[in-house]
Amino acid sequence: MARLFGFIGNRSDISPHVLMVERQALVSRVRAKSLGWGFGFYQGGEVLLRRRPLDEHEVVDVATLTRDVRTDMLIGHVRNPTIGEHGTRNTHPFRYRQWLFAHAGTLARFDNLRERLVTSIPDFLMRNVRGDTDSELVFHLFLSFLHDAGKLTDTTPAAEVIGALRTTLALVDRLSSEEGAEDAGPTGILVSNGEYIVGLTRGTGMAYRVIHGQEDIEALLPEDALRRSRLPDLARVRFTIVAAEFDEQPTARWKALPDCSTVVLGRYDEPSIESF
Repeated sequence: MARLFGFIGNRSDISPHVLMVERQALVSRVRAKSLGWGFGFYQGGEVLLRRRPLDEHEVVDVATLTRDVRTDMLIGHVRNPTIGEHGTRNTHPFRYRQWLFAHAGTLARFDNLRERLVTSIPDFLMRNVRGDTDSELVFHLFLSFLHDAGKLTDTTPAAEVIGALRTTLALVDRLSSEEGAEDAGPTGILVSNGEYIVGLTRGTGMAYRVIHGQEDIEALLPEDALRRSRLPDLARVRFTIVAAEFDEQPTARWKALPDCSTVVLGRYDEPSIESF
């Protein structure tokens, strides 16, 4: 199990309250091993990370963990390790320059695939790999496809990110099949460069929840904050929460993405969804 979660919006001062709206849907409960967690966010032009490789609590409440963070974009991950031990270097999200990346899923036949993936990644990107997970190699393989296309920049269009993700998944699936894997298995990805979030889902039950309009925003704000806010501004506030691998079926307020699809989430626009 690897819970993915994140949000993007247009009012960082309100962001500490956003995940609290769907607190119960985002809770992760320990089933066998202890969980670890991490999240990355953008603040003042910087990319910041908070990670706890091992959390001994029986419940990981990500809405509470992120409640003191003011940001308009955040990507997070709750990890039950399958490859790579508990440790900061193996804890998602992973970062390269302005890019943040979190992954759910385990690569089939990874022990056989590792060297083949490494040889597909340029040396300058491999020098950034710190841990032992399949997820970190998938991230850097994705970056290598952006680099090959000349799109590893601060202003990469979302369409190029989707293309690189699809190419990455296709290569991993092909290599796994060549190593004898019958089923590529579920895959979920959240990636951002600070301008948008792109999600990819195959078998992870990814869904999103839009929080928009004065009624929605008033519902998430405590009364004292509401009194200090200008009501006309509230009507224009917009946030979108995204998550995958829910412990329980989320409420009807969430919209499920089609299986084998990608989604682009922006600060002001409706989510853009494509099948692959």
